[in-house]
Amino acid sequence: MPPNAPPITWSAAQRRLHWLVAAGVVAAFALSLIMTRLGDNQLLLKFFLYQIHKTLGLLVLAGTIARLVLLIRHGRPLLPDSFTPLEKRAAHLGHGVLYVLLIVVPVLGYLTNSTSPSRIPVLFMLVIPLPNLTPPSQYWNDLLVTFHYFAAITLVVIASVHALIAIVHHLRGQPILRRMWSG
Repeated sequence: MPPNAPPITWSAAQRRLHWLVAAGVVAAFALSLIMTRLGDNQLLLKFFLYQIHKTLGLLVLAGTIARLVLLIRHGRPLLPDSFTPLEKRAAHLGHGVLYVLLIVVPVLGYLTNSTSPSRIPVLFMLVIPLPNLTPPSQYWNDLLVTFHYFAAITLVVIASVHALIAIVHHLRGQPILRRMWSG
């Protein structure tokens, strides 16, 4: 392969991080559906699920940053020649939006926790307390809860479309899914 040529496939680290981040997003979203519906008669379970949700969010953020570092270091394989220029632009735009949301959603979640008047700490991995970055503010907390919610919904919708498109390409015989699964 000539110097500076794009890789033929994703590196093993890029593939593993892709699937770990995807699993983290799915798990964090599923937890959010459960934890937000628990009543005050289940405070211990609610606290536990929120802490797991927060840990997953921070792991998604760290995994996304690691993915971006690997993307800069190793590059990305070219899209198949069978893709139209419009499909290629849409793929690059979609990936860019996904990366932005994979960073924005956890940051909004952390800031939501930071501004909360309840001051319940983030316990990373259930044991490591992380500091609040802001003073409590009901106004900012209400605003950030809303932004975090809609950004998370947008992330899940776009990630679902991303997965569906990969499956469609796979069914058409294009190697998109196979390259991310096994190289």
